[in-house]
Amino acid sequence: MTKSTKPIPNSIPIKGLEMHKETEDGYAYLSNLLQEFTSIPNIDKAWLFSSPGLHLQGMFAVSQPDLLTNTRRTSIMSCNILKESDSSVKFFWAPFPIEMSGMSLIVPSPSGSKLLVIRNPENEGPCCFQIWSSSRMDKEFHIPPSLHGSVYNDGWFEGVSWNMNETSIAYVAEEPSPAKPTFNGLGDYKIGGCADKDSGYWKSQGDWEEDWGETYAGKRQPALFVININSGEVQEVKGIDKSLSIGQVVWAPFTEGSEQYLVFVGWSSKPRKLGIKYCSNRPCALYAVRLRSRHHGSKSNETVLQSAQEFHVLNLTQTISSAFFPRFSPDGKFLVFLSARSAVDSGVHNATNSLHRIDWPTDIKLFQSSKIYDIIPVVMCAEDGCFPGLYCTTIHNNPWLFDNCTMIISSTWHSSEVLLSVNVVSGEILQISPADSNFSWNLLTMDANNIIAVSSSPVDVPQIKYGMAIKNVTSNNTTWSWSTISSPIFRCSDKVRSLLSSLQCSILRIPVKNAHDGQTKGATKPFEAIFVSSKTNNKDEFDPLIVILHGGPQDVSLSYFSKYLAFLSSVGYSLLIVNYRGSLGFGEEALQSLPGNVGSQDVNDVLSAMDHVINLGLASPSKITVMGISHGGFLTTQLIGQAPDRFLAAAAINPVCNLALMSGTTDIPNWCYVEACGTSARNCFTEPPSAEDLTLLYRKSPISHVSKVKAPTLFLLGAQDVRVPNYDGLQYARALKEKGVDVKIIMFQNDVHALKRPQSDLECFLNIGVWFNKYCKYEAKESQDFLNT
Repeated sequence: MTKSTKPIPNSIPIKGLEMHKETEDGYAYLSNLLQEFTSIPNIDKAWLFSSPGLHLQGMFAVSQPDLLTNTRRTSIMSCNILKESDSSVKFFWAPFPIEMSGMSLIVPSPSGSKLLVIRNPENEGPCCFQIWSSSRMDKEFHIPPSLHGSVYNDGWFEGVSWNMNETSIAYVAEEPSPAKPTFNGLGDYKIGGCADKDSGYWKSQGDWEEDWGETYAGKRQPALFVININSGEVQEVKGIDKSLSIGQVVWAPFTEGSEQYLVFVGWSSKPRKLGIKYCSNRPCALYAVRLRSRHHGSKSNETVLQSAQEFHVLNLTQTISSAFFPRFSPDGKFLVFLSARSAVDSGVHNATNSLHRIDWPTDIKLFQSSKIYDIIPVVMCAEDGCFPGLYCTTIHNNPWLFDNCTMIISSTWHSSEVLLSVNVVSGEILQISPADSNFSWNLLTMDANNIIAVSSSPVDVPQIKYGMAIKNVTSNNTTWSWSTISSPIFRCSDKVRSLLSSLQCSILRIPVKNAHDGQTKGATKPFEAIFVSSKTNNKDEFDPLIVILHGGPQDVSLSYFSKYLAFLSSVGYSLLIVNYRGSLGFGEEALQSLPGNVGSQDVNDVLSAMDHVINLGLASPSKITVMGISHGGFLTTQLIGQAPDRFLAAAAINPVCNLALMSGTTDIPNWCYVEACGTSARNCFTEPPSAEDLTLLYRKSPISHVSKVKAPTLFLLGAQDVRVPNYDGLQYARALKEKGVDVKIIMFQNDVHALKRPQSDLECFLNIGVWFNKYCKYEAKESQDFLNT
């Protein structure tokens, strides 16, 4: 094969970037500007507390990347909230945030009078639990590794729950590691012992144990514990089958003289553990375990754990394949939970959720045959403008309005996130956030009928919104009044604000091309794309277009503010962010149309979206680049192979390039078969692949089109990625190099699939900006200068 004879340009290395000398100033500008975008903080969590005289107090956990240390700093920002007689509110912010260094979790007690701060150990040290009151730290407990390891704070297994009388806390932590054999230089062997202290001994590796895949390296078994905050006594909940991994624990309602229960989610590790990060299709159920009370003289009642001989764990949801995020209503009448049964039953990694209710018995006599009521079923195909189905990534810990039966939930609705009120008795669903489709809304916290949310768009920095429910006495209807709250949290530089003010965005509906007779109605409905451009973009001189593709593929790109995409749009690019069929938020039929059709249906949808903006006169067909992560990287490399003349350059972040290779190395081998072959193949991964399987997987992969690729391609790979191991991208990149295509590979040695460490984030998007500039601007300018001479 003939190698490219293109001369190597005069270049200098800057932080891993090779650039023309005349573009060095441009690189410096991009680097400085990106850091200004990066410095905009995020609100991770928020809480509201009732306060006599002040009405409400707010507390916000705010994070900001620290590029030098490659960590995220977390601080607490507080405010007082005054309600005026005209129903308006005023927020009075503390003058400065307070940094919470080394904090893993903070969880206020139900009354708001106490605050739990958990600090996970570094290396193999003890876990630290601190109990704070309004003026001081009241208690501090150090829990040794012999009792348990780190407390889970991952947002999935994570579960920390106070009991109602605020004497005990249930939580999920890593089960202690089993003792490993130790050896010395003479070949002597013993079980256990401390190799560090026993001179001349070293600890053996012990048996390998399976984990839950991506981001769970080194973690074996999440287990359930209870700590008494008066004595510091810690007990592991016994009687739970060791094949279950535990998470999302909550205390059941408690009345004086009754038995007390913990309710939790359990995921079975049989027959094996598969990757669970970003995967809601792992079977799980709600379980209940009973505690009993004991009385110590004048002390208040305390709870202790039942032994395994006295009681066994009850499975509350045997009739449904998925149950998680359990939430009790404030009056204790209902246990509500989310289900991903559609994902579990079909094998796709995410799908349309359903919401369910169990009526909690007043006599506390639980039965495994408890009736499960459907509140929100899976929506297969919604009529235009109607509710498309429930798509949640979490449910707030306290999502209830004052009536005890209405929940507030953040959910995806096509390309936006909205706030919904859901009556868990009648099933009535209302969108309560304003119906501006360009903005996305996310629930932060609530107290009775007061809501604090965040609203943003791709070109609007997030704003805090305060919502109040207003009851119409005559009609008995509830309306919502929303106020924009001035906040110091999301302040950005004048330069960033000026650049954003020059941008505009819209959500486009893209008609489906070449729909065939066998497709469902939902699969033939239009999909969407978010289009971001300069307000001055005109037909005489179009900005280059970046086509941006989300992963999953059962995921979605939402119309919220992304610092990194806002950076790209601010430096002279239009963005086409495509939610191809198979994305979340458009109904189950549209989502289920993609498995078995990857590499064709999704590719055609992206090309249709490109043609759509070109036909509308919004972009030039000769100035297009493409980028994506994971399945978005799969699509990126498919597109530059199947439509090689349509792209000037590409960037692929941990891309799926060879399904045949990936199927034997990933933590989600079932994904390869479901997406390539369809949901009927969801269990094929349990057997060694046949020659026919490997041939089909290869044929569905971007690498089968690698010989046609022309576009210079940037690869950004995580060395610790177990979801799409970097060998996948390296094999494809090396094949491109061999045929003379310009290729650049950046390997992030300490990062995983999402590349979310602060330095990785910055270097990733800085390199993308420079790479696209090189082929869309500098080389195009050099070619024109040559022609002019």
